[in-house]
Amino acid sequence: MKFISFALILFLSYNFSCAQDLNARVQVLSPKIQTTNRSAFIALESSVKDFLNGKKWSADQLLPQERIDCNFVINITQWDGASAFSAEVQVQSSRPVFGSNYNSTLININDKDFDFTYTAGQILDFNDQLFQSNLSSFLAFYAYVIVGLDYDSFSKHGGNPYFERAQYIVNAAQTSSYKGWKAFDNNHDRYWLIENLNNIIYSNLRDFSYTYHRLGLDVMATNADQGLKTIVAALPSIAQIDRQRIGAFLPQVFFTAKSDELLQVLSKATPQEREEAYQILIKADPSNGNKYQALQRN
Repeated sequence: MKFISFALILFLSYNFSCAQDLNARVQVLSPKIQTTNRSAFIALESSVKDFLNGKKWSADQLLPQERIDCNFVINITQWDGASAFSAEVQVQSSRPVFGSNYNSTLININDKDFDFTYTAGQILDFNDQLFQSNLSSFLAFYAYVIVGLDYDSFSKHGGNPYFERAQYIVNAAQTSSYKGWKAFDNNHDRYWLIENLNNIIYSNLRDFSYTYHRLGLDVMATNADQGLKTIVAALPSIAQIDRQRIGAFLPQVFFTAKSDELLQVLSKATPQEREEAYQILIKADPSNGNKYQALQRN
């Protein structure tokens, strides 16, 4: 009997470890909430972490060292003292660059429309085709986006299956009254993020992400010149990104995550390449135009 029990524990432990695709670090902050009882926030943090790290999000069996690093910082802005919460959430993920100790940021987004209910001990049920709770749908949506962006960076449009699942979540959430899921909530919400990721209009940006990461950054450890040359050659593909289209959210998300890194990488290019890169970037990402001026001075 002891052997059977021990074997069962090993089996369950193995399957739990295999299910882990994300290496999610979770923080629940509540600086605006006046209370000495933090047990609700501690329980929430633990439940969110278990939900993100305990589920199978990708189609592949990932080794422990292949799990996707991500951060969820949940800043509670309102709480009724029971089960109703309002929050802003910073979601960030990164992927390692081959042959280096450097991690490249893939998404760094602040979602300000997050209202949800939660009670300590609550099981976070989830079905991507059925809206069960705003908390589980919100977390699952970003889990699939994170996995999709990671796969996109390793294979061209490799994130498609995960963006489709995130779309299912958005579709199911149309029946809810929560903000952030509908086209008319605002032009920069979950609806438009996944619409952009699945829209052929922005395929050039996704193609660039693959070339930049897999054929550029990953190559630079063994051949810095070749990796940089590939990135410079790919830049014109993002020159015609339509930032004026209603709901054009993906370009903002991309450049929020990549502008500093792009500047650092391109600073090693030739003066002519830097000038050409500057002219492209100020059109593709005008909000960071002042930052890119450093390419002309370098």
